[in-house]
Amino acid sequence: METRLTLIAIEEHWNLPELTSAVKALPADRADASIAFDEMGDNLERLDDIGDARVALMDEQGVDLQILSLAPPGAQPLDAADAVRLSMLANDLAVEAVNRHPSRFRAFATLPMADPVAAGIELERAADLGFVGVMVYGRTGTTPLDDPRYDDLLAVAAARKLPVFIHPQIPQRDVREAAYSGFDAITDLGLATFGWGWHLEAALSALRLIVRGSLDRHPDLQLILGHWGELLAFWSDRTDSLSLVAGLDRRVSDYIRSDVHITSSGMLNPTLLRHALDVTTPDRLLFSTDYPFQRPSRSDIAEFLTAFPTDEAREKFTSGNARSLFGIAESTE
Repeated sequence: METRLTLIAIEEHWNLPELTSAVKALPADRADASIAFDEMGDNLERLDDIGDARVALMDEQGVDLQILSLAPPGAQPLDAADAVRLSMLANDLAVEAVNRHPSRFRAFATLPMADPVAAGIELERAADLGFVGVMVYGRTGTTPLDDPRYDDLLAVAAARKLPVFIHPQIPQRDVREAAYSGFDAITDLGLATFGWGWHLEAALSALRLIVRGSLDRHPDLQLILGHWGELLAFWSDRTDSLSLVAGLDRRVSDYIRSDVHITSSGMLNPTLLRHALDVTTPDRLLFSTDYPFQRPSRSDIAEFLTAFPTDEAREKFTSGNARSLFGIAESTE
């Protein structure tokens, strides 16, 4: 009898109602319209549960372990005081969920990026609590993640061996008005988020970190990009040209192969897999479903896994790379 592969899914979202309420209360110039996706269908019911019901759904799907991450926009748009308070609350609740189900959950930390010093302190606390990484966004207000004020935070992530997942976020309001508007409201939102804008924002953030030299200053820092690399991995013929003008020691594509991990985010498309394997190695690919926004079935996942060229590459994708990157033991009991 064939042994079923272990599945570790690394981009699986949950929701903190208090934080959602705080985001909804923000003025229009700081609001994040993408929070509307949380309330579509039964997403909110699924996001609010990080207990037995989620585990039962994981069993149906064939997922053995989820790495929990707060649904976007996290604490990113909040002012410093609210961001600190609600990030700490979110992290405390995530730890409780992991402790209740140690064989089924791990978690990414949430950080109060509006206060870079507090974010570093909270990341240290999260490391001590057993978080396996951190989920951030590429911009806080108008300040990009590669800004020098976040360099100490990146140093903490590198020193504590906590990979940094750069999650997509909605473009700034003026960018949305200039580039993503002119249709009906829901089409405008879709164009600025899941249809295009989200992915450019995340790719640009990672690219800026590379061009800024952040990965040279922090050689142990590891980044994660969803959606098969947010387009960045597929554009190396052009991005490599930046290395010369930015004075980098290596090509951008070299940084992607050595410092960036790519996850599927529920996009179980064999064509994207083949392209990813052309531009990086099997050691850099990770499985995720982007739960609950994407919900591939057990059979969908099994069919996709047949597209891998070797059993070794398949095992790395399903669990081996996640165990290595996040320090997850073979037995999580």
